[in-house]
Amino acid sequence: MVPRISASALKTFAALPLLAGFAAVARAAGGHEAAPSLSSHLFGLPVTNSIITSWFITLLIIVCVRVAVGKPKLIPGRGQGVLESALTALRDLYQPIVGKKAMPMAFPLLVTLFVFIVLHNWSGLLPFVGTVGWGHEVAGHFHVTTPLIRPHTSELNGTIALALVSFGAWIIIVMRYAGPSLLLKDLFGNKADKSELHPAMYWGVALGFIVVGVIEVVSIFIRPVTLSMRLFGNVFGGENLLHAMHFLPPFYFLELLVGFVQGLVFTLLSAVYIGLICNHGDDHHDDEHAHGDDHGHAAPAAAAKAHH
Repeated sequence: MVPRISASALKTFAALPLLAGFAAVARAAGGHEAAPSLSSHLFGLPVTNSIITSWFITLLIIVCVRVAVGKPKLIPGRGQGVLESALTALRDLYQPIVGKKAMPMAFPLLVTLFVFIVLHNWSGLLPFVGTVGWGHEVAGHFHVTTPLIRPHTSELNGTIALALVSFGAWIIIVMRYAGPSLLLKDLFGNKADKSELHPAMYWGVALGFIVVGVIEVVSIFIRPVTLSMRLFGNVFGGENLLHAMHFLPPFYFLELLVGFVQGLVFTLLSAVYIGLICNHGDDHHDDEHAHGDDHGHAAPAAAAKAHH
């Protein structure tokens, strides 16, 4: 089990460059003009300084994990032990929400998003990040309009890309572990017990659930907007707060906390969206196994007692 956790971690962190690629595609699609930043083109797609920063941090994470873990061992070393402890804590946090059935597929996504978002939120607190670049004088102070380095989450295109990755993964995981029929039943199905209601009332309730299902479908397609705007708004507000407070140390600590919490909120909401559809019957299934084990142990004991 120990080597398996480390292998999962390496696969998880190896998937991080895909998020930067999605950011490039999101920006190429147009629609939103982000804050001014350096931009060049690679294979016809615009590559901004925030995307380059994301590639650099992704490469740094992969290298650090490989150096810390090395070859996974049954008896972990210090680096492998720290990594496994962190992954175990995150697994214990997400599994009750997602459910055991969808957890193997959802866990690498959630860990990837969490690490990627938190590190980019914190990278904005490093010296010279977002504060060095090209600009002009405003009231005796130099105002940076085109920063040299920007965190990935400081641009709305970047947070939209992360939200679209989360939404696309939600569709894949739900279709694989729940299926279209369960999804439609969960959205539009009548949850009332037909035996306990009059037929007229039962079908009236069914019509109400259909209306609620339509509202739920609208809310599902709004999720990428709310996820991206929440993350971008908090990072943007944090940058403005630090500038307004002249980078006082207490506000640095506050932004460290906010950066961590926003990564956690983003992934917890993604886990909740998956669990709402896929996490059905896990507890009941576990209870049945527990009762089965109790009966299985009780039967031999009773037989032995009768024999004596």
